[in-house]
Amino acid sequence: MNGILIVNKPKNFTSHDVVAKVKTIYKVKVGHTGTLDPMATGVLPLLLGKGTKLSEYLINHNKIYEAIIKLGEKTDTLDSEGKVIETKEVNLENLRIENVKEILQSMVGKQKQTPPMYSAIKINGKKLYEYARNGQQVEIPQREIEIYSIELIEINENLKTVSFRVHCSKGTYIRTLCEEIAKRLQTVGYMKELNRVKVGSFDISEAITLQELEENKNNTEYLNKHIITIPYFFKDYPIIHLTEQEIKELLNGVKLQKNVKNGLYQIQNKNEEFIGIGIVQNNLLKRKLMLY
Repeated sequence: MNGILIVNKPKNFTSHDVVAKVKTIYKVKVGHTGTLDPMATGVLPLLLGKGTKLSEYLINHNKIYEAIIKLGEKTDTLDSEGKVIETKEVNLENLRIENVKEILQSMVGKQKQTPPMYSAIKINGKKLYEYARNGQQVEIPQREIEIYSIELIEINENLKTVSFRVHCSKGTYIRTLCEEIAKRLQTVGYMKELNRVKVGSFDISEAITLQELEENKNNTEYLNKHIITIPYFFKDYPIIHLTEQEIKELLNGVKLQKNVKNGLYQIQNKNEEFIGIGIVQNNLLKRKLMLY
């Protein structure tokens, strides 16, 4: 079984837990293209078998999240798993719909963001959360991210929460975004809940749960049906047809003369069967990802 499986990660499971579970069910090599925090739920694309070679085509995908900010309290981890380190009054006047929408819109665009101290980013070969757990301070470099759109879902004055949906670039930390939104609402806050609803073109509507996989672990047809195959993933790429001899040469590392534009191409044989992906540079085609 080779390809991509879209899993709806449950709460309190690490991404590694999900990988291990899927590996046991499908009995193939399994990898992922980026983790989700244990408290987060939602879309987690997994790469199965030879699909693990697709990672470079997936790591830069934009993402869509739905999040809930709890206002009036700040935690050391910026999420619900941390301990409260600061409290501040929430002025209900600032929670007027017009004001909240305006503040959310002020977050749209390219910007510099400082990742949270409790994150897996490495500084000098050590993860940030390791520094945090040891009480050590370290300078965290900012990174450029982009918020493409952000919209209000709900305001709950009684619970002092704000729910929103955000479309953002790779590398965006929603915990940091929640902290900044709370600050602009003249209070403090932390990310109470997070659900990733889309990664690139992979939508939560096509995701499968671990429970569904477990219930159908002996149903090969069911398991296969939920895999996005490698040929399907590249279905919109332009095609180059090769003879059997050309395919043998390409598999042996020979570059083939092809007078076409630079870029990635599907490689198909004369029967229009998918062989793999090649890249053309300066009219020379070389192998990139082959299924054989």
